[in-house]
Amino acid sequence: MPMLSDVIKASHLVPAHRPWPRAVVDVPVWIFLAEALRDGHLILLGLWGEKDAVHMALLDASDTSLGVVSLAGLQGTYPSVARYHAPALRSERTIRDLTGLQPQGLPDTRPWLDHGRWDRRFPLGHSESLPSQAVHYEFLPASGESLHQIPVGPVHAGIIEPGHFRFTANGETVVRLEERLGYVHKGIETLIAGADLAKAAQLAGRTSGDSTVAYAYGFSQAVEAALGMEIPSRAVWLRALMAELERLANHLGDIGAICNDAAFSLMLAHCGVLRERVLRAADVAFGHRLMRDRIIPGGVAVDLEDNGNAALRGLVAEIRRRFPALVELYDNTASLQDRTVGTGRVVAELARQYGAGGYVGRASGRDFDARRILPCSPYDELAFDVPVFSEGDVNARIWIRIREVENSLSLVDQILDRLPAGPVRIEIPENTEAREGMACVEGFRGDVLIWLRLCGQRIERCHLRDPSWFQWPLLEAAIEGNIVADFPLCNKSFNCSYSGHDL
Repeated sequence: MPMLSDVIKASHLVPAHRPWPRAVVDVPVWIFLAEALRDGHLILLGLWGEKDAVHMALLDASDTSLGVVSLAGLQGTYPSVARYHAPALRSERTIRDLTGLQPQGLPDTRPWLDHGRWDRRFPLGHSESLPSQAVHYEFLPASGESLHQIPVGPVHAGIIEPGHFRFTANGETVVRLEERLGYVHKGIETLIAGADLAKAAQLAGRTSGDSTVAYAYGFSQAVEAALGMEIPSRAVWLRALMAELERLANHLGDIGAICNDAAFSLMLAHCGVLRERVLRAADVAFGHRLMRDRIIPGGVAVDLEDNGNAALRGLVAEIRRRFPALVELYDNTASLQDRTVGTGRVVAELARQYGAGGYVGRASGRDFDARRILPCSPYDELAFDVPVFSEGDVNARIWIRIREVENSLSLVDQILDRLPAGPVRIEIPENTEAREGMACVEGFRGDVLIWLRLCGQRIERCHLRDPSWFQWPLLEAAIEGNIVADFPLCNKSFNCSYSGHDL
């Protein structure tokens, strides 16, 4: 089996695509790579399209090299990747909804993001105006004795984004779950197309609100890669500091929320307090609780002053003082362990097949963390562990979060100790050429992939891939064989993004 790098080198390389190569391939090579995905030699990182081309970001499992392959000059169709590799299915249904390109041999031809309520079809392709009309969506059939269906959503109790879950159950045991998403599609990739860098960076940071740092981080890195920019060292370290604060806040919130779904609200209260402490410290340090719009192409928008440094030092000390008691409480509460241990398992083979990142993948034995596998400054200079468990259940996903909280506390300390002096941003250089850039950063859910093409100082095309794209399907597998009442617990242990997925 040739390595991905060999296949790319033998194809037509696209100039000015950084930091990883992109090659335009022919149909036989495209199919060859789809078969390599099926056989496990490659991992699918992203699949997206435009009106006459499709692109596939791939990771070589043998040497962790990364590259993009494209089919260009398409006349409305291309060979389906999902025909060979199931994780590509939802991406290809989305490509058809957004561009009009038809994947030949697609196993499931139902629409995905397009619910028949847009004022035009194919907004990223040959756009067609049409009146809004809802379409009937056929859920997959299930047969067997004593089966019944339970529809849940898209509107849920509490403050939560919409998504529909169709359960088929035998009594209380779930035999199939099918998701329908797309209710919060906001056309973000269409909005970014044609925007200047400042506006596009703001839009990217709003792809998924709880990951605003990760998206701004990735978008800015992709722009800088395209332009061959090297930003100030202090800005590099401040970006990592913000990323770790975002990771801390979300993991603390998730640990409490998962326990709350197992009727243990005490953990929710205590973890909620610690999460609030992180948000307040971030506000003092960077002027915004979520650190939105603080990472920009060229560096960061604000510097860390002495009062912010002191707030973050105090935050780390407080969490270190209070968090171990919460971990002990979780680990020694038998009724809580009864709900989380063995519930919602994802087997290692599925996590590998889907290239699941973050706590979903690492709880099922997939040792992937973009900070370690695709190292960039300052993470290549920092000491941290990548926790990996093999059980794949709710309990393992909680423990991944616990260990990552501990690691992030250490990383915040290391960054503050070693933060270099100097400027925090540089001006974007003038550019009149078409350039392409790409980035893969580790958000709290997993790896966030950003690909873009610049035309002068504006974005011609930008694709933003949330880790949830390869985690949502695994939730369907995780709940199978569990009782209906355990779905909220399983769902929260995944905490996939609706907004990040729906684009």
